[in-house]
This record gives sequence, structure tokens and C-alpha cells, in this order.
Amino acid sequence: MEIKADGKDGSLVLVKQGAEARVFESTFVGRRSIVKERFSKKYRHPSLDSKLTVKRLNAEARCMTKARRLGVCTPVLYAVDPILHTLTFEYVEGPSVKDVFLDFGSNGIVGERMDDIVVQIGNAIGKLHDGGLIHGDLTTSNMLIRDNTNQLVLIDFGLSFTSTLPEDKAVDLYVLERALLSMHSSCGNVMDRILAGYRKSSKQWSSTLNKLAEGEAIPQIAWY
Repeated sequence: MEIKADGKDGSLVLVKQGAEARVFESTFVGRRSIVKERFSKKYRHPSLDSKLTVKRLNAEARCMTKARRLGVCTPVLYAVDPILHTLTFEYVEGPSVKDVFLDFGSNGIVGERMDDIVVQIGNAIGKLHDGGLIHGDLTTSNMLIRDNTNQLVLIDFGLSFTSTLPEDKAVDLYVLERALLSMHSSCGNVMDRILAGYRKSSKQWSSTLNKLAEGEAIPQIAWY
């Protein structure tokens, strides 16, 4: 894939690179967009690598689309390219929840805004779980707040999968809890407020939270 430095006319500007994918800023039909490219792994046979990459690309697109059908705000998916192994979707203007929460510790944010965000997080996760969708990477880096609306937008469904098991839902919540404890301890007990929103949103919350409690009581369980 050709990478240009200006970000104009559909060219790409590298934003972030992870272990599985590269993320670029670009334009799509005149609209600012994000392009996520799943790159090949040299240690795999080329034919197998291509099949696995396309499978995971399509799975991410399906999970992202399903989340929107469940009433969870995600970026609008513009295009899926199985040849270049890319997803192209809406560019969301606004900070990550990670940055918003870190500002709470350093500069302070309005308490009402924090309350609104944590309720939205719990509500969104409840909708995902009741719809049988596990996000797989619930961290504050994968949550954005849309400018001017304070609307929560969930991103990065690359590890998402379908499941109705309370154990899988509990692991989803556990990953978020660990992320909050490690990054946002100055915000107070945010997880309790998220779980309050989760209870209101989810009709199946009881079995999931029971499994979450069991996991916390037995720390030797391999949750990751």
C-alpha cells in the first residue's frame, strides 16, 4: 500500500501502528476518514496468511456493523477492501475517553460530564452483551467522545466475537476494570458507576456480574 505524507486526495497519513494493523488518516469521497490496514505476517504461508487476514477483516466489519444495529454508536463503515486488507470508516472528531479521564486527574472536568460518560459506557456494553457481542478490547483508548455532543463512540472491533456466555462477558468487563485501575485511579471508582449503567441497560446483567465477582475472588484464573 502506498503511503503519502499529505493526506490529500485519498492518500494516507500514518496515525498508529499496532501488532496486527496500521491506522491511517485519509479521505473517502471527499470526507475525512480512517483507514485500518491489516498487514501480512511473514512467518505464515502467503496463502494461509491471506485467508486468515480476510477472515479477520470481515469479522471485524461484521461486529462493527452488528454493534450499530444493537444501538451502540460506532464509526460509520464506508468500505471493506479484501484485496488491500483495509477497512475505511468515518473519522470521529473528538478525544478518547482515556484523554478525557486523564484530564480529570490533572486539570479537572465537569462532574456532570464524567457522570454522563460513565453511564454511556455501561449502557453501550450492556447493549453489546445482550446482543451476544463481545468487544474483546474494552479500554478507554478504544472509546471516543464526539465533539460538541459528548456522545460515546466505540472503536476497534478487531478482537470482537459473538458469544452469549456470561464468562466471556465478564472477561470483557474485567479487561475494562484493569484498564481503569491502571490508568485512571485518580478518577475514583469509575467502574462502580459503569456497572450501575450496565445493570440498567442489560437484562442479563446478573449472571455476568456473578461471573465477574467470581473472577475477582479467584485471581489465579487466567482471564487474559
